[in-house]
Amino acid sequence: MNRKITIGTRGSDLALWQANFVKDRLAEINVLAELKIIKTQGDRILNLSFDKLEGKGFFTKELEEELLAGTIDLAVHSHKDLPTENPSGLIIAAVSKREDPSELLLILKDCVDVKQKLSVKFGALVGTSSNRRKAQLLAVRPDLEIAELRGNVPTRINKLRHEEYDAIMLAKAGIVRLGLDMSEFYVEDLGPTEFIPAPAQGVLAIQIRENDKELFDVLQNLHHPEVAEALAVERKVLRLFGGGCHLPLGCYCRKEDDQFQVFTSKATEGEKIPDRYFTQAPTIEGLPEKVVAKFNKERKLPATVFISRDLSAQSYFRRAIEKNGVQIEARSLIRTVPVITKLDPYILRNVDWVFFTSKNGVEYFFNLQPQLPKKVKFGVMGSGSENALRSFGYRADYVGESVDSADVGAEFAKLANGCTILFPATEEPMRSIHQALSAGTKKIDLPVYETVLEENAEASAAEVLIFTSPSNVEAYFADNLLDIGQQVIAIGKSTGKKLDEIGVKYTLPFSPDEIGLAEAVFGLEV
Repeated sequence: MNRKITIGTRGSDLALWQANFVKDRLAEINVLAELKIIKTQGDRILNLSFDKLEGKGFFTKELEEELLAGTIDLAVHSHKDLPTENPSGLIIAAVSKREDPSELLLILKDCVDVKQKLSVKFGALVGTSSNRRKAQLLAVRPDLEIAELRGNVPTRINKLRHEEYDAIMLAKAGIVRLGLDMSEFYVEDLGPTEFIPAPAQGVLAIQIRENDKELFDVLQNLHHPEVAEALAVERKVLRLFGGGCHLPLGCYCRKEDDQFQVFTSKATEGEKIPDRYFTQAPTIEGLPEKVVAKFNKERKLPATVFISRDLSAQSYFRRAIEKNGVQIEARSLIRTVPVITKLDPYILRNVDWVFFTSKNGVEYFFNLQPQLPKKVKFGVMGSGSENALRSFGYRADYVGESVDSADVGAEFAKLANGCTILFPATEEPMRSIHQALSAGTKKIDLPVYETVLEENAEASAAEVLIFTSPSNVEAYFADNLLDIGQQVIAIGKSTGKKLDEIGVKYTLPFSPDEIGLAEAVFGLEV
């Protein structure tokens, strides 16, 4: 290509980084380019929240107008800022590799409380202008106060630095791209399956005129088709909901083991907790339509759900399910009792890791008031154990995310290879973690409690039965059978295996926690 390309960009630090990134990639294939800075509506109006601004494309409209006028050849956008429909005459010619789409919660260090979910103190003031982030924050921490936060990335961070907020939430991609040092803050990293990002978050879109065939062909050198395939799902979900980029919608698609996994979170105005749905399929065909259909307000959900654990009033599962008018019957079918009352300090002397397979293990272990080595690390099976660990003032260094304990074991084994690991657990511990560890890894079993099954457990007439452990399955089906039409959810594969033994079909959630269970109930057809 002999012509010099003019790249249109906003003037923020992040927008300039993005434009220069594309300019540098073009230079690598011997295409010269220059930048032209253009102000957008979103840059000019800083005193209103996004939902108060007129129309869509607050950060893109002016760039698109200059593209159509021919004053620039190419515009670089944060893909999540783009409306779902291109103006007539414009196309997205290429998309970048996806930066980590996680969210970061930046917390002033004197506002940290690791006993709380997200590690920010009770009642904290959190800054964000995203309705999506607000809905998901309040879902897991209804005590938080949310305040508007506008400005570019450095401006937002300065507002936190000057203590206008206790914490702020930002996209990790922007922090990484700008290479900003966040060491002055406590940083909570929230992955995209836990805190679902905006459609296309972390991806750059390169927009050109539709008739510029020469430039289109050149830009295929910068294009990542595998990213475009996942974004096609996310962006179509957004379009089918009829929303712009400020709808309280999170949608994240990824390809894992030849399956397209889609995580979706959607709230409506005034809702304190969004609905969430997870699904997967080998092809993207029909996937966006399937996702959107699940959020149809006319769709029938189960009227009653039984869960084999006790739930507090603030339980995420309880709030997420009851908001849709579903009645919950929550009762554990087991009880636990301690098997030791005193801990020999010698057993902890050379321990590198303490791994918990259940929240009961956490509670009974810390009730023994252990004197832990200073550099000990903690691993947990899932978020239930993680929350229990937080209640004792400790953060987990590893949190399992899979419903398959064998997968958790394989992942943890990479971190703990050659170390000494203590397993405080029941007298009959889960062996799948042990089995994944190398021969050079020392394993110490520490029975701290035993499980006692409830005798003559009462049957439930609920439409859906959720079992949260193999022991609860054993207690329930000792005297009961499934009613016709009852559906079953198992929290994980070890619980599912116990159901397999008695020939009961079941659904597995994506994650072995209350969010995963709520997603599974929301996805059922009745």
